[in-house]
Amino acid sequence: MPSADRSTGTRIEGLVLVLILLTVAGFAGAASFTHVKDWTLANSPTGTGEWFGWANAVISELVPIACLLTIRRRRRAGAPIGYPLFLLIAAAGLSLAAQLAVAKPGISGWLLSAVPALAFMALVKLVLAPAPTAREDTPADEPPNRSASRWPSRSPRSRHRRPPSPPPPSRPWPPSRLPPRLSSLTP
Repeated sequence: MPSADRSTGTRIEGLVLVLILLTVAGFAGAASFTHVKDWTLANSPTGTGEWFGWANAVISELVPIACLLTIRRRRRAGAPIGYPLFLLIAAAGLSLAAQLAVAKPGISGWLLSAVPALAFMALVKLVLAPAPTAREDTPADEPPNRSASRWPSRSPRSRHRRPPSPPPPSRPWPPSRLPPRLSSLTP
């Protein structure tokens, strides 16, 4: 029964982490939304409707969410995540720029204004990054199984990774193949 308790505990912890992430995301989004809207309206030509500030704010908040969901979906499928990651970084950069632009000049103003974006990015990485898996070590008195394949199975996650290189030979070249200067150095 201990494994069932551990799995329930893990699920509850995961749920709590997601709830914390959503709470921080809501507040960070509200702060960023306000900053982007204010920044847009302050830097738009005279006569630009207020809707433009709202539109920029909505776009700047929805693009990162779509990117995060796309990255998770692509990771599960083993697909590349480069483009959605680029969009996520660009959108986070825009949000951070807006927060710094409307802040009081000075380090404390910039830091306080950037806290929502930085906290959200840090929590996203913490909660959504894959957890390292525990390795099972071979007991010291039992030699490793050399007959098993050295190449891992090709799971969707390892599709884009190169297999490990085979170990180097004990001597890089036979002495007969070494240039004459180097063959005298071999034992």
